[in-house]
Amino acid sequence: MAQLDRLCKALGYQFKDPSLLELALTNRSVSNQNNERLEFLGDAVLGCVIADELFQRFPQASEGELTRLRATLVKGDTLAKIGRELGLGDYLRLGSGELKSGGYRRGSILACAVEAIIGAIWNDAGFEAARALVVRLYRSRLEDASPEAAHKDPKTRLQELLQARKGPLPVYELLSVEGEAHTQTFHVGCRVEGLSGMAEGRGGSRRKAEQEAARQAYEMLARQ
Repeated sequence: MAQLDRLCKALGYQFKDPSLLELALTNRSVSNQNNERLEFLGDAVLGCVIADELFQRFPQASEGELTRLRATLVKGDTLAKIGRELGLGDYLRLGSGELKSGGYRRGSILACAVEAIIGAIWNDAGFEAARALVVRLYRSRLEDASPEAAHKDPKTRLQELLQARKGPLPVYELLSVEGEAHTQTFHVGCRVEGLSGMAEGRGGSRRKAEQEAARQAYEMLARQ
């Protein structure tokens, strides 16, 4: 329980029923009693809260712009990043197979756990408590969100950020190409002044891999 107390402090919420948090952290590889139902509930709560936050913050944004912004904020990659920021990998209950394969680092498992925790708090204390958690977890992302950015691809956003900082443009480097001709995976690196390492991306085309590398670089720079 001491370990879960640390997680509760990171969440900014203390459970009245700690078994709900334990269930939210239990992957289906462990038991039939797992976090999938809580994930289902948390997904609905998350979508509702983010939709309302965006609606209130951007009164001039169109339905399409709000939809794109919401999709970016609630997608699995974003949830997985939040899971890593919370250090959820240290608290997950995984079956032996998932443990051996590094499931505590897997994005889909982390994303599921974040949504399950939101659902667990709904069950523990109701909508307002769950809403408060979502707003806390997403505060910086909501502050950085903009309808204009929803139209721009990652390479454009990265270039504009670097230009605003009066830095040189990013350099993209093809690191490898794997697979047969019709199912190739491209591995691209992106070097940016101000980053100690290279941001990397993979995709079914060089363009997609570059976009992913640019997205990684942008997020790394934005956190500095």
